[in-house]
Amino acid sequence: MVQLAIEGGVPVRSDFLPYGHQWLDEDDIASVVEVLRTNWITQGPKVDEFERKIAEYCGTKYAVAVSSGTAALHAACAVAGISPGDEAITTPITFPATANAIVYCGGKPVFADVTEDTLNIDPYEIQKRLSSKTKAILPVDFAGHPADLDEIKAIAKEKELIIIEDACHALGAEYKGRKIGSLADMSVFSFHPVKHITTGEGGMIVTNNGEFYQKLKTFRHHGIVHKPDISPWYYEILQPGQNFRITDFQCALGLSQMNKLDYFIQRRREIAARYNEAFSKMAEIITPAEEDFVKAVYHIYVIQLLEEKLRVGRKEIFEALRAENIGVNVHYIPVHLHPFYQREFGYKKGDYPRAERYYQRAITLPIFPQMGDGDTEDVIKAVRKVIFNFGPI
Repeated sequence: MVQLAIEGGVPVRSDFLPYGHQWLDEDDIASVVEVLRTNWITQGPKVDEFERKIAEYCGTKYAVAVSSGTAALHAACAVAGISPGDEAITTPITFPATANAIVYCGGKPVFADVTEDTLNIDPYEIQKRLSSKTKAILPVDFAGHPADLDEIKAIAKEKELIIIEDACHALGAEYKGRKIGSLADMSVFSFHPVKHITTGEGGMIVTNNGEFYQKLKTFRHHGIVHKPDISPWYYEILQPGQNFRITDFQCALGLSQMNKLDYFIQRRREIAARYNEAFSKMAEIITPAEEDFVKAVYHIYVIQLLEEKLRVGRKEIFEALRAENIGVNVHYIPVHLHPFYQREFGYKKGDYPRAERYYQRAITLPIFPQMGDGDTEDVIKAVRKVIFNFGPI
């Protein structure tokens, strides 16, 4: 038995491998520098160009770029009309920004448990939580695997609800042959450095609804509506918005990154396939599911540990992998377990058993396009080493 690094042995890697990382090349740098040498620093022509590029890629009429994925979620909830007294249904297995955006607008996040396989929101659980106050559904394409959008759209159509798809994990994913972004009333993307492309920080809302499009553009700029028919300088605020503008040089970076998106997705899928091959026969691990009617894009790759087959818990496995210089992480603490949501909305442990069971055994492994085959094999070697040492006696 090879001694674990956490117990004094030699780590699998000499340097730390993070769970995610941006990939910037000279073309990316040159695109930013070019814009910095122009007259435009903040909102300018590159923003419009980036919006057109994303809309074309997703197959939508409109796109609105903003300062972050969180800003995109907030703007979408605002223009959907979520307000005090309203409810919006979402999943507890997400980054808190999804639920926070509902709260920012004065609404109440109502959680629906996830499915056992894809870990996306369960349409049956959505049905159970509908009320006369429900205004919207916010499915999340967890880890880059699209939610069951046809089932969710059927519910929304029957109840006249708005679908705001949190697709921050899923740029480039496909659902039944269609690109994610083209299937909901509004879909939201993030361009944080660990996402499929990056603008540093940044986000985007795509939609086919012209009214939403105009409202989104107004909301990102303080709610200002210009009235040139009154005077060249005159404007009005009918409803306050936010300063969610993005810069021209960020969008120049995004445009350059889009040239590499298809390769980035291909590489993520290659790494995921290698992980699946390596771990699928390990009795202590559950590997991610991928439905045959989707193309997942693996923003993250999460294994689940079957603790009944191990002598230690998830915390010990996590710490041992970190000691091997594998930058594992955990995505996510279920949102309903955070103190704010328990205090303000009365949620408690035990409310969503599938989400909580998943969280107790989840570990996110490194996956990003710049990982080489050697990096991938290091992760596999470390996982096998740790599981073997902590497996049944």
